[in-house]
Amino acid sequence: MARDTSDDTPIENTAALVATLESGCKPKDKWRIGTEHEKFGFYKIDNSPVPYGGPCGIRALLEGMREKTDWEPIIDDGNIIGLVDKDGLGAISLEPGGQFELSGSPLETLHETCRESNRHLTQVREVAEPLGIGFLGLGASPKWTLSETPQMPKSRYKIMSNHMPKVGSQGLDMMYRTCTIQVNLDFSSEADMRTKMQVATKLQPVASALFANSPFTDGEPNGLLSWRSDIWRDTDNQRSGLLPFVFDKNFGFEQYVDWALDVPMYFVLRDGKYHDCTHVTFRQFMDGALRNELPNGEATIGDWDNHLTTLFPDVRLKKFLEMRGADGGPWRRICALPAFWVGMLYDEQSLAMSEELTRDFTYDEVFAMRESVPRDGLNAMLGDTKVLDVAKSCLEIARAGLTARNRLNVDGGNEAHFLASLEEVLALGETSAERMLKSYASNWDRDIDHVFEEFAF
Repeated sequence: MARDTSDDTPIENTAALVATLESGCKPKDKWRIGTEHEKFGFYKIDNSPVPYGGPCGIRALLEGMREKTDWEPIIDDGNIIGLVDKDGLGAISLEPGGQFELSGSPLETLHETCRESNRHLTQVREVAEPLGIGFLGLGASPKWTLSETPQMPKSRYKIMSNHMPKVGSQGLDMMYRTCTIQVNLDFSSEADMRTKMQVATKLQPVASALFANSPFTDGEPNGLLSWRSDIWRDTDNQRSGLLPFVFDKNFGFEQYVDWALDVPMYFVLRDGKYHDCTHVTFRQFMDGALRNELPNGEATIGDWDNHLTTLFPDVRLKKFLEMRGADGGPWRRICALPAFWVGMLYDEQSLAMSEELTRDFTYDEVFAMRESVPRDGLNAMLGDTKVLDVAKSCLEIARAGLTARNRLNVDGGNEAHFLASLEEVLALGETSAERMLKSYASNWDRDIDHVFEEFAF
């Protein structure tokens, strides 16, 4: 969600919070695909990061995109920090370090997703090129130190930046130096949500391995294939990571609400002002903990909706499910990520096959896989099985699911071709990160600046 909400409806009880999640249930013919992707801006002249201000900064880029798209500006304390289309379905937003994000509209097919992404990238290039700005498709910043990375003037990020060093060792790196591709998918019922969230939670490290694309830090190899995934191993773990209760056979909306209620808050938004509320949980807020600290200190549905956006589990539940495990990457990966998950989760038979594949995955096995994937990628293990082999099974299921969906483009092709870049990874048996490291050691002559040429959009 690019813009924080301000629904003033009072919260009567926790059942109302469960109801907000349950209201996301949709019949299958209303299911949509919402794809988000982030990218790093850089100045082409010297591969330096792009600050917010100045005649050729992020603000100028947003103003140019505003004119080109006619989208409405999102303003925070007088600063433009994003754009939203007039129907509120798509948005451009800024991550803390200036990462430029498209939050796509809810679309029916991957063909539409591909067109949307291509249209966005074309518009961005048209505005960015006169400013001397290019964009990089990687999972983490390969060159700039944290101190060299600019900070965007977004109020909620100031609160997060102050809080992160208190609750983990890599939270600031997560905020300022990572990029992702993400897809948001629907469910029809609590049981459907349960199945999809359990399957997706168990397979999220497999997606992290397939999309591993962040082997550099501060201008040199970091010893990992997905530094971004490693960062999430110690980023405010009260609100992040692998959720044990999702593995329970009776998992549902109520269990997620119970967990979310006891996670410390980041902020409360009142009259356009963000108030730091990291000292209380949402449950304490509901019980009156901020009654004397804030104007209108009673908890509202808008506060709850905003709180849900500050939770960072591997699969996030709102009125839809968010798949959060993939590194950012080049343009072919933007459509490959939703293809991977849509193929496994949106066709009834493929979902059943995905559930059968993951049925016996235990929390401990998935946790161990999640711990080793950042370093080992497809060579990590799930119990006695190599992640490469699990990924092959996933791709077979995804291809079958996309074929069964039979959503055709104008040439009569279905959506399965969007998996091609992932099938290439499996055929080679190595990740994008591993291929990048080989280039760095050979034809790049250990010069990191080559990444800005080969991985630019």
